[in-house]
Parts: sequence; structure tokens; C-alpha cells
Amino acid sequence: MRSILIAATLLGFGAAHAAGHASPPTIDAALAQAQRELRPVLIDFSAAWCYSCYYMATHVLNGDEWNALESRAVVVESDADSPDGAHWMQQLAVKALPAYVVLNADGTELGRILAEQSREKFYAQMNRILSGTDALDALKKQADDGSAAAVADVLSSYLARDQVQRGLDWYAALPAARRMAADGDADAALWIERLRMEKAAKAKDDKACITSAVKVLAGHVGCDRYYVLETLLGCSEKLPLPKRKSVLEPQRPALGALLSKQVFIDPPECADQRTAVIVAADLDKAIGDSNAETSVLDHAIANARQRLGDDLGKDRNLADNLRVYLVRAKRMDEVDALMPRLMAAYPDDYVYAYRFGRSLLERGKPAEALPYLEQAADKAFGINRLTVATFRVQALLALHRRADAEAVVAETLRQNGPWFPEQAAKFKAALKS
Repeated sequence: MRSILIAATLLGFGAAHAAGHASPPTIDAALAQAQRELRPVLIDFSAAWCYSCYYMATHVLNGDEWNALESRAVVVESDADSPDGAHWMQQLAVKALPAYVVLNADGTELGRILAEQSREKFYAQMNRILSGTDALDALKKQADDGSAAAVADVLSSYLARDQVQRGLDWYAALPAARRMAADGDADAALWIERLRMEKAAKAKDDKACITSAVKVLAGHVGCDRYYVLETLLGCSEKLPLPKRKSVLEPQRPALGALLSKQVFIDPPECADQRTAVIVAADLDKAIGDSNAETSVLDHAIANARQRLGDDLGKDRNLADNLRVYLVRAKRMDEVDALMPRLMAAYPDDYVYAYRFGRSLLERGKPAEALPYLEQAADKAFGINRLTVATFRVQALLALHRRADAEAVVAETLRQNGPWFPEQAAKFKAALKS
């Protein structure tokens, strides 16, 4: 779950899945429109660097079901790196992308969906939310009436909102008989254990985190298995190697089956293929099995290439996954050959020029990096403008071009205006580094 909650952000990005549908320019404008039209608001939080957003745009947020959804709700696409998007993500405690939050016209939340979802799961969840059955208060009432399924749904809603302690407090306040019934329900018991795991992880209580994670992984967690494993990898990091191996080794068969049956297929049943692959490689590395680590990355690279063919524009999520697998496998010559092709395939945003420029800079090649960082600067916006400019300044300083670096700082701060003051202050400090 940690990739969802950390993981885990283009004003124009939504055009790929909402062509022909005008969206309100801000979330406040969407709420005003919703009040006039007596409809809820669906906020689609995304970002140019969000690989999960690419998946959703290509595979889910289109077609007849998406068109029908747009007739039921006012849809607003919000870039998480823009001032408006950043403000509302903070207001709604959205911790990861993509995120789909449904609000009543008065701003109260009806429900939310996080991370990649299969088409079937996304629309089933969204239909429940829009019908009102996922509203937290309604679910709590069903739980009070004795529904163990509603208890599970309430707990999962608290986890999706990253309100771990509130979920635990709500559960603890249930009558003893209701808690006993929930403890006997596999789904409800699984969600309460996941909340306990997240609480322990946040508190750095490694022992409790490991205990809860192992319990969760013994249940039917489906495609969430690799998120729970990611948490287990983190909270077992300080264990002596033999003890850590005894905790992690039993998890390999179930993860291997998940990869072969639900990830390395086309179309994949588990939407977030990247996390599955990286967690599998990290698990193998933690156990000390370098051959298995290399094998899963090689398999993922070959699988992505086979499905893409020569067309990187065919599926941006998969193309970006290929980049990450190559980086994780440290096949940098292949990364360097891939990056110009990605820039050519997706020329309208800053992301790949920025990533390539930064990679070259971090490998001690500022002269090679600078043209790519300058190319990215022409297209970056919002908080990304500051990020790209930071590395551009570093490249200029490495080339002993301080006057040019100072000019970049001044112009970037002018364009940024009053937005993102903390990041702007750090950016100013880049000249002193």
C-alpha cells in the first residue's frame, strides 16, 4: 500500500481521455458548476511524471463508460504540480497519484479511488460512489446495522484517505459484539490489520509492522500484495540478514505466481506492473539472490519490448516502465539510447528531457546535460519549473557560468511569482551550492 500512499503528478494531460469535453479550469469553478447543475464533482488528480496516470488515460478513462460518467458528474482534471492542484491535494489529504476524488457540490467527499485500476474495478467503484453507497457516513450506518462488509469498506476508505488512526479509533469504538463479528470476517480482519501495519510503519515500530504485514500477506490481498510487500521490505530492513531472509523468503512463491498470472500477461490483470516488478527485484536483492533479481528485471524488459514493438507511443505507461526497468537493471547504455526516442514519442511535455538531462548531470556530464535541461525548461510549469531550473543552475555552475546561473534563478523566480514559497527558497539556495 505504501506506493499508493506515497507513490507511489498537466493541465492539458486529460485531453487524452477527455477529448471533446470542456473541463472547468479550476476545482472551485467545477464546484460552482456542480452547484448550478446539481451534480457531483469528479476531480482527476494527475501529473506529467505520473506513470500510473498514463495507464489510466490509455486503458480506463475513455470509451462509452467514461462518456457516461461525464454525464453524471462535473469532471475537472487537476495537475498536482499546479498551484490549484497542489492546494486541493493538501485540502483533501491526497498523498499519491493518480487519485479520483468525488465531492458533493458543497465540497463534502463522497469517496475516492487511488492508483491504477482495471477498467472493470474502476467503474464498479465509481458507480458505487456516485450512487452514494460509498459515502463514509452511509457505510458507517450500514456497519452499525451489523454489516461486516460495511465495516471492511469503512476501514478501506480510511486507509485510502491515509487516515489510519481515525480508522483504528472508529473500529475501537464499535460495540464489542460488532468488533467480534468483524474479526471473524476475512475482509474486515484484513483491513484492520492493514491499518495496524500502516500505523506501525509510520511510527517506525518495525516489530509490529512485520507482524501485521505477515498476517496481511497470509490473506487474499490480490494485486495489493506487492504494496504490502513493499512495506514489509521497509520495516524488515534493520533485521540481521538470516532473520530477514526467514521473514521474506516465504513470500516469494505467492509473488512469483502473481507476476506470471496477473502481471506478465497482455492485458495484465494487475494494473500497476511497475511496482510488482520493482518489488520482486527488491525482494530478491534483500534475500541475496542476485540471479533472481537480474532474471525478473530481464523478463520485465523483454516483456515490455515485445508488447511495445517499435512503437513507444503505443502505450506510455509501458514505455515509461521500460525506462525504469532499464535504470533499475543499471543498463545505462540502453537507457541513453531509449531517452531520445521517448522525447520524440512524447514531445509535448518536459518530462523526458528533464530526466535525461538530470541523469547526465548526476553522472558528471554537465555540458551534455544542459541542452536537455534547457529544452525541459521551455515546457515546465508550476512546481516543475523550479525543479528543472534547480538542475539547470547546477549544470551552469559546474560549467563555471555563474552569471548565467544567476539569470536563470532571477527569471524562474519571476515566472513562479508567489507560488510554492518553500521550494522557491530552496531554489534560491542552489546558487550557494
